[in-house]
Amino acid sequence: MTIDRVPVSGGDIVVETHTGTSEPVLVVHGVSSQRMLWSWLHAESPHLTLVAPDLRGRGDSVDVTGPSSLTRHADDLDAVMDALGLDSVHVCGMSMGAFVAVEFAARYPSRVKSLVLVDGGVPVPPPAGLTQDNVAAAFADKIARTQQRWNDIEDYIEFLVSTSLPLLDPADPLLRTYAEHDLADGSIRLSSAAVVADATDVFFGASRFRELTMPIRFLHAQWSIGADSAPMYSPQDIDALDLTSITPMPGLDHAGTIMTSVGAAAVGETIDEAIDAEPEGVGHFTDA
Repeated sequence: MTIDRVPVSGGDIVVETHTGTSEPVLVVHGVSSQRMLWSWLHAESPHLTLVAPDLRGRGDSVDVTGPSSLTRHADDLDAVMDALGLDSVHVCGMSMGAFVAVEFAARYPSRVKSLVLVDGGVPVPPPAGLTQDNVAAAFADKIARTQQRWNDIEDYIEFLVSTSLPLLDPADPLLRTYAEHDLADGSIRLSSAAVVADATDVFFGASRFRELTMPIRFLHAQWSIGADSAPMYSPQDIDALDLTSITPMPGLDHAGTIMTSVGAAAVGETIDEAIDAEPEGVGHFTDA
């Protein structure tokens, strides 16, 4: 595992690379998450070489200044690719990270060999009642944790499970690692302004999804937050899609698509399919 600091507008993006036997795969986390989201994928598919940045406003990149948006994240990923000597890669994004992956692919199509989108990225209408004026209220649970101190990691994990991660096991050591990366001296390393700006862009910005021509593999959860909740993508939304592959993830909610062994294994298998479908000898690190 290596850590790199990549200069971008407003500061440095921190990138963690887990080197396996596969060609590099750029992985992009969600709106209130950080790079430890991919710990479950690394555990289930250690052969994958994962290039995992903390997006601006999150984790080790929390102090990057300037506005946040899908476009800005896409430009940051382009800088990451340059800094690591990468030409083109497969890209996997989860939730908001899937929308970032789509924007990146639209802005820099020669750099993206294929997309693996996990419960996000595909355009979807805003949830009922959501407007540009109340996005902050809709994401209140994610913002609330930034406004208090967490002196006990167990209390923080309990908060996460009781709010946005109800189907996860609070005793999972990978969840503990994830939670620990959120914290620094009892404070959450998450910009509430970035959360609101990026969520607004996801639901109310102009998607470039229809411009894409590379292979797209899509995985979608049965539920949103907890069992029996309405999914982000309805059956009608799924039926309207014509993509390289569409994989349902029964028995999993949004977080469980990647933060459980079952979900991470399915994502890993889909990434393997994407890699195996491409000719050998492309998408590796260059001699930059």
